[in-house]
This record gives sequence, C-alpha cells and structure tokens, in this order.
Amino acid sequence: MKKIRKAVLPVAGFGTRVLPATKTIPKEMLPIVDRPALQYVVDEAREAGIEHFVFVTGRNKGAIEDYFDRAYELEYSLRERGKTEIYEDLNATTPEAGTMSFVRQQSAKGLGHAIWCARDVIGNDPFAILLPDVLVKAKKGCLAQMVDAYNEVGGNIIAVDAVPEENVSSYGVIAPKAGREKRSDGLIEMSGMVEKPAQDKAPSNLKITGRYILQPRIMELLSDQAAGAGGEIQLTDAMARLMSEQDFFALEYQGQDYDCGSKYGYFETVMAYAMDHPEIGEQARHLIKTHAS
Repeated sequence: MKKIRKAVLPVAGFGTRVLPATKTIPKEMLPIVDRPALQYVVDEAREAGIEHFVFVTGRNKGAIEDYFDRAYELEYSLRERGKTEIYEDLNATTPEAGTMSFVRQQSAKGLGHAIWCARDVIGNDPFAILLPDVLVKAKKGCLAQMVDAYNEVGGNIIAVDAVPEENVSSYGVIAPKAGREKRSDGLIEMSGMVEKPAQDKAPSNLKITGRYILQPRIMELLSDQAAGAGGEIQLTDAMARLMSEQDFFALEYQGQDYDCGSKYGYFETVMAYAMDHPEIGEQARHLIKTHAS
C-alpha cells in the first residue's frame, strides 16, 4: 500500500460567493487573522505527511504562486531591522524547492475536471484532495486522521461530519452500506453519495466535508466522465463509478469545519481563528463579547 505523499488543491474558482473582495484577490488568499486561508490548508496537509502539493490554478491566480515563492527584498529588510521573529515566521511558510507544482485549468469545467488536470503530476500514486475554501480546526488535523485510517484499511477515504437532519438538503451526504455499523475508529463503509437530498430521502446526515484520499484509478474515470450537474464534470460522479470497483470508507473525523468561501462563513472563520490565536486570542474574545452585549 503506497504512502499518501501528494495532494491536489483546486484553486481555480472565481470566488463568486465573496465578491467583490475576490475581484482582484484569489478567495484562497483572503486573510484569516494573519495568514491567508490557503496557508492553513497547506499546514494541515504538511502535518499529514504530504510531500508534494499540486495547485490547479486559473486566470488571475498568480498571487498564490507568488505567496509560496521567496520574497528576498522583504526577508533582507526584516533581517537588517532585527525583526527576527517575524522573519522566522515568514520563512516557515516558504516550501522547499520542488515540492509544489502549478497546473492550469484553462476553463471552468467543474471540480472533477480540475482534479483531472493534475493527472500527470499524480501519476500512479494515491493522493489527497483538500478543498481550500474549507478549513478544519482540530487537535489532530483532519487529513492526518484520514491518513491514519487509510494506513489501516486502504481504499478510498472521504471525510464526513454530522449535521442536523433538517439541514441535509444543503449538502452532499454519504450512504452507508446496509447492515454495516460505524466502527470504533470512526470509519463507515459506503455504498454511495447523494447530492442535496430531501430530508425524508437522505440516506444519512453525514455531510461530505471537502477532504478526500483517492486511488489513482479516479483519473482514468475522470478522463471520460460525462458532464453532470450544472453541465460540469463532477468528482462525485466519478467517485460513484469507482465505488463499484474499490472500497470506499467515510471517516467521521474529530474537529470543526468552517466554510470560508461564503460571506457569513468567512466572518465565522475569522472569529473562530482569532479567538484561538496565540497573540490576540484573549483580546479577540473580549472584543466579541463586548460587541455581543
């Protein structure tokens, strides 16, 4: 069983839910306190042992590549002015040479197409997918929990978490295999997925969170996947085909996810991360309490 070393991060979207802020700034680069949202996702992947990142970009996303490059003038200035702590914090975000690849999705054909664009870098290796507009706060990162589960059972893993039953129609949810109970390690064997089901027809209340570990066979299926919902190539459609060939497990991870790709979700994300920030957490909690009273 091959180690999970590579991760695909699809960052080509327009960020229409948070316009006009994303007219000139990629949504993935919107700041969550003192660093862009994308940095938290990369940090989560690094914790899980990811060694190579594949960013699937689009037009006007050059800021992402620039962010992960060295800023020699800024670094020199920080060192000369004795701002060692800031310099070290900045330097810690710089990846080692050759550990990041950037491929272009020339047209918006859906998430499945974006993942397929990374096929040559992924090759014949299993890989992770992290949707960068979802941040997960957890003692042990969500992807690290998934890698532990993968090392135990192999196959394909999808991160899920429970939502109130009245909210299932807003999400994609998984269908557990009939007669298979959730294991003590949080894993659930899957039989399918349903996108935004009616409450009375939902097979579960476990929503798909935006973290996946998939076998490379998915790339072959995506190569001839027909357009689905919205006229786009959907990753879930290809996963449904793969499910007929390979094992799929859902992992009910420990943690809290935040959707920073919407205006309300972004505001909630900033508050949550500010309250836990090592420098300003106490002040942030006091400020929020003051304005809430």
